[in-house]
Amino acid sequence: MTETDTPPVTASLDTDPFAPDVLANPLPLQARLRDAGPVVYLESHGVHALARYEHVHAVLSDWQTFQSAAGVGLANFREEKPWRPPSLLLEADPPLHDAPRAVLSRVLGPRALRGLRQAWAEDARALVDQVLRDTEFDAVTALAQAFPLRVFPDAVGLEEEGRHHLLPYGDHAFNAFGPPNALVDKGAPHIAGHAEWVNGQCTRERLAPDGFGAAIWAAADRGDVTAEQAPLIVRSLLTAGVDTTVHALGALLYAFATHPEQWRRLRADPGLARVAFDEAVRWESPVQTFFRTTTRDVEIAGTTVPDGGKILTFLGAANRDPRRWDDPDSFDLTRDPSAHVGFGMGIHQCVGQHVARLEAESLLTALAERVEEIELAGAPRRHLNNTLRAWGSMPVRVRTV
Repeated sequence: MTETDTPPVTASLDTDPFAPDVLANPLPLQARLRDAGPVVYLESHGVHALARYEHVHAVLSDWQTFQSAAGVGLANFREEKPWRPPSLLLEADPPLHDAPRAVLSRVLGPRALRGLRQAWAEDARALVDQVLRDTEFDAVTALAQAFPLRVFPDAVGLEEEGRHHLLPYGDHAFNAFGPPNALVDKGAPHIAGHAEWVNGQCTRERLAPDGFGAAIWAAADRGDVTAEQAPLIVRSLLTAGVDTTVHALGALLYAFATHPEQWRRLRADPGLARVAFDEAVRWESPVQTFFRTTTRDVEIAGTTVPDGGKILTFLGAANRDPRRWDDPDSFDLTRDPSAHVGFGMGIHQCVGQHVARLEAESLLTALAERVEEIELAGAPRRHLNNTLRAWGSMPVRVRTV
């Protein structure tokens, strides 16, 4: 065998991507993974990892070979029972995935968002006016958490009482995609109470008649989905529609607090609000990782992953891959970030991403009208999660117009 005939050797690392220090700052590991090769074997969990944009994009786009139905976390649903009924969108593939996806795409479509635009703009201005009574505040609790929890539950049609369950429920759900570590253990004693409230909100009787939830039940009445599927589709909204938006807004606020020139650019051209949101999602990647499971023996860049093998895709690493992006570590509003994989790719791409964009546009526009300068007023603190990159606290100081 000549040297050119030698099969490639799969790189391996013994670093745990779910260790607290890595979750607090995943960028060094992401760079190591990208540099190590197109496929890296993670000894800590016995899975193959992909961190380069080309391969992450390809795997997320190929549901036939890399399935979601066996779980998008470390647990393999072929061998393990999930802790809750799997999501009909995130943890299902065609044909089971098709009807729920089609219904939710219509419910969250352009017509519904046009109806919300004015109300959300007014809600954003009211919140910003309230927050700006002080020139220093925590941008996470006062804005990134407060605005989605102000408008999204109303849009779904949830009861006022009990909405405090939403963030810890979603936090545990995303932690559970990782290994059974201390983060999962921390949420486990409380998840039954959170889940009981969330599941209760998914019933027809508990939902307001004019929200997203009622529209999903109306689709069940038409026969587009079954009555058994309807509450699970509503639950998908409540699982993935709050925490991810909160942390994307946190990423956006951090980006502007640390890049004053980009804030000035936005204020000069408020039409850049949506570009800013997508650039923040690319730059910080609130959803850092998702797993897929192979449906057959498959070769990726010279490495064979056996049927039933778990593959960990590093969305955050792909979104900063210098092979795809110029100056990837910079937050830059002159960039076109539209090809990022922060919302996934293919048929499992986030169905609610346009809702999140409208929330961000509403809040950012209101802030740009009132805030001339925004800067950190203290050291921000990370909130650790096995799947999400999040801020727990972000003290900021503003100068208003």
